[in-house]
Amino acid sequence: MIYFFDGSKDAFLTAFLLAYRDQNAVLTAGNRQLVLGQESVFVSADHERARRCERRFTELDARCMHDLSLLLRSGEDGRGQIALNYFRKIAERGRPVRGEMAEDAVREASECIRRVTLEAHRLKGFVRFMESASGALYAPLAPDNDVCDLLIPHFRARLGNIPFVLHDVRRGKAAVWDGTHAFKAPLTEAEILLSADEDKWQALWRQYYASVNIPSRKRIRQMKGYMPVRYWKFMPENPSAAAGDLPMQRAAPPAEQDGALHPHGSSRPLPPPPGR
Repeated sequence: MIYFFDGSKDAFLTAFLLAYRDQNAVLTAGNRQLVLGQESVFVSADHERARRCERRFTELDARCMHDLSLLLRSGEDGRGQIALNYFRKIAERGRPVRGEMAEDAVREASECIRRVTLEAHRLKGFVRFMESASGALYAPLAPDNDVCDLLIPHFRARLGNIPFVLHDVRRGKAAVWDGTHAFKAPLTEAEILLSADEDKWQALWRQYYASVNIPSRKRIRQMKGYMPVRYWKFMPENPSAAAGDLPMQRAAPPAEQDGALHPHGSSRPLPPPPGR
């Protein structure tokens, strides 16, 4: 039996209760091609049963719900099955199992969690904000995993009361800090009116990147290891130019004294998305 669920925690826990004793069960939050004669069911969240299941699992392992949250953030098609196998192992042993790396279910879950947390850590350095005319900051990104809201505490601590939007263009959603509150919102497309100084900031960033690059000491493989290519499309410094994949863009000259840059971030609320 294949159990489809919507990717939420409550739907997973509801599906787990149905699939736990079926050793051939498959849980998936994505699309899956059925073979001839294979049965499937879509499981809707039963919040009351999910709460009871959550309480029981928390008694067995106080940290397992945190693990589940990270597993369900994964962009892997098999995340539902990985979570099922891992939580089945917790239920069978009646205790935490995260240290038992000899078990395939535990090792796969640990690797899945590691990939999610590693990407969230990397994006703290790879996110590039643009300043809007209102003073709010906007950053598009397309992470492999659903991690945008995990970045809010990091950037909130760095930016204070300056509003910002982390736009996950792959999933059509955004993590927003309005200067006072953090929240998630659907956002498929965004039209941003940039500040008058944004082009100058980006030119300075490209000039800095070009100045620290040493063309005679290229380490392209190492560079791509530290800064994966999939993140380059939203970086104004254009790492592909340094790697030789695209022609180098000439950095703009520094601004003159009368055209000095003046950051003007404020805590004014973000304008609503177009059409809302």
